[in-house]
Amino acid sequence: MFQTGRLVVFCGLLAQTLPLPMTPPLALSPTDLAGSLTSALSNGLLSEDLLDILENLPLLDILKTGGNSPSRLRGGLLGKVPLLTPLLNNIVDLKTTDPQLLEPVLLKRPDGHRPYVTIPLAMVLHVKMPLVGSPLKLAVKLNITSELLAVKDEQEKFYLVHCNCTFSPGSLQISLLDGLGALPSEGLIDNITGILNNVLPGQVQGKVCPLVSEALDHLDATLVHSTGNALMYGLIKVS
Repeated sequence: MFQTGRLVVFCGLLAQTLPLPMTPPLALSPTDLAGSLTSALSNGLLSEDLLDILENLPLLDILKTGGNSPSRLRGGLLGKVPLLTPLLNNIVDLKTTDPQLLEPVLLKRPDGHRPYVTIPLAMVLHVKMPLVGSPLKLAVKLNITSELLAVKDEQEKFYLVHCNCTFSPGSLQISLLDGLGALPSEGLIDNITGILNNVLPGQVQGKVCPLVSEALDHLDATLVHSTGNALMYGLIKVS
């Protein structure tokens, strides 16, 4: 379910079942429209302070308390792998720097239904552990995806809404950056990566998805109208 103003949308009930009238003209070509939409969405996310929010993710607090991680870290991962508890306790600082919003892409689902947008993100994690010495620098990339659809209210006004906003499984990449001097063991990196796999996606998803709603709400009215028509008639050009 999605709500915008007075409009309540049940995402699972939006399949097109009624015949549509004649295809309307578009202000932009389908290809240009997709590019304009993703560019506007990107600018909207940045204006909603996406980068500052990513830079201030409370990852260390979540690690220490086992809070809002998808699997409840201490009861999930650490409950299954008790040997990770000393490692977790040895992480004394965990900071995010250099967050980046890469270029969003509009794609088509394999079943051919609603297009979805992929929002690729990148950042650097600094993990401070006394047993390692110098802080570890880890490059992180992951995607957030969300279906996009167009709805009309009683006044025939278009809205762009999103459904099923989530972390894209398999998109998380964590790699050790160069320039650290003596490298830690591969096993240590694997263990740290395993911990972050259980914490980072849920935290990023929880912060980014509400921003997608805000960004869509503030799109230019002409772009929303053109995109709404294109989505309803299946005219928008997606990859």
